[in-house]
Amino acid sequence: MGSSVSKVPAKVSGTTSSSELLDEKALVRPQRSTSSAAGSSPLTTDGSISLSNVDTWESAAAADPKIQLARTILAHTNIKSSLTSRPAGVAIPHVFNHEVEFKTAPVTNQKSSGRCWLFATTNVIRHEVMKKLKLKEFQLSQSYLFFWDKLNKSNYYLELSIQNADLPVDDRLVNFLADDLISDGGQWDMVVNLLETYGLVPQPIYPESFHSSASSPINTLLKMKLREHALTLRTLSSSLKADPSVSQELAISTLRAKKEELMQEVYTIMSATLGVPPKPDAAFTWEYYTEDGKYAKWEGTPLQFYKAFTAKYSPAESFSLINDPRNEYGKLYTVDKLGNIWGGRPVLYVNTEIDDLKQAIVRSIKAGQPVFFGCDVGQFSDSGKGVGIMDTDYFEYEQAFNITLGLTKAQRLQTNESAMTHAMVISGVHVDEKTGRPVRFKVENSWGEDSGVQGFNVMSEKWFDQFVFQVVVHKSLATKEHVKIFESGERVVLPAWDPMGALA
Repeated sequence: MGSSVSKVPAKVSGTTSSSELLDEKALVRPQRSTSSAAGSSPLTTDGSISLSNVDTWESAAAADPKIQLARTILAHTNIKSSLTSRPAGVAIPHVFNHEVEFKTAPVTNQKSSGRCWLFATTNVIRHEVMKKLKLKEFQLSQSYLFFWDKLNKSNYYLELSIQNADLPVDDRLVNFLADDLISDGGQWDMVVNLLETYGLVPQPIYPESFHSSASSPINTLLKMKLREHALTLRTLSSSLKADPSVSQELAISTLRAKKEELMQEVYTIMSATLGVPPKPDAAFTWEYYTEDGKYAKWEGTPLQFYKAFTAKYSPAESFSLINDPRNEYGKLYTVDKLGNIWGGRPVLYVNTEIDDLKQAIVRSIKAGQPVFFGCDVGQFSDSGKGVGIMDTDYFEYEQAFNITLGLTKAQRLQTNESAMTHAMVISGVHVDEKTGRPVRFKVENSWGEDSGVQGFNVMSEKWFDQFVFQVVVHKSLATKEHVKIFESGERVVLPAWDPMGALA
């Protein structure tokens, strides 16, 4: 799970009106009216909570037998385990009538890091590697991509610091960019940048380190240094601009030379804690056993390895469909100042109806291609061992507390209640034989075998509607209309702090 950066969304041409948002896909039940009769008087006129308020609320709660039962039970137990619905769990089995035929192993584990997007990507790509090389178990090096991503994000932040050096240090944009400046998380187009620039290697060639599996300590240190470096560059920029003999071109050149000097410290920290990675154009030899125990080896560069196993469904020829009901469908969106490799492919989203995302998945699964997707994993889901359920009907919060949960998907985005927080892989779907609708999805997570049912979850269609935001589809499996929008280049730019800039 990466960082979720959700602030006030900007108004974009074609944005759905507030009246339309109220009618769009309430989570469970219609919204309770929040209107009050004109002229109603509060018990406290200064806006504080008085004891009279408490007495009124307690009288209402004490008179309700259901609330009294809830008080008896829930003071001693976790509401997430106590309020699960047995019928809902029974109604959503881990059984699917369409699955990717080839099964991979082992179940991966990102451990104490936010690298889900890199695990989801490598879990998709390893299907082809394992099929071609006839492997029983295999992992690509998530740590290899992690190193190059973190190094490039550091450079990206310092380039933005140069670009925004004239803005006040407490400007909203400057402040936002300095917050979670090198998040472990990322987006599809960012991983395409990494793959196309650095390639891939098997995990034995660049194995896990302590800090790839537990990234918090190095993130803390790197952020501290990078914020210091950003101020150094701002000070240098100010002095260069104060000198009339220094041209803009010379100033940028001088600042970038200084930035490269400062990046030495970043590289030193990273190479010491993660290990020195292979160069993308340097040949390596990987020795392995096939599924029948025979010795084999592969020789080549990381870039050659990547190209050798992604020819059919190239990541570079795949793109993101999103469902963001705040904004107009049928348009291409991007997020300002979001990226990892400076000058690389921007983050691009084709916004469309939720059913389009489902049908893209069905086409992909039937073609034998697993699907990278982004969602808000913590909402109405239970990844406990042997459970693995993602369903809006699974928790009985409304019944227990006499409440209604009425936010729409758009309203959750607008109020910081929801965002794209996690990336996983869909490798199966159950399609209703009568209606042709996908009713549940098989989800491969990266939280180890003790998560869900041997590392897998089952997701209901209702949950998909509310909490899935992104599905990645190859152009050959997408509609012509969506490909046309993606290739048009006509982008609506969302502000840096928009929820669609959240990193899975």
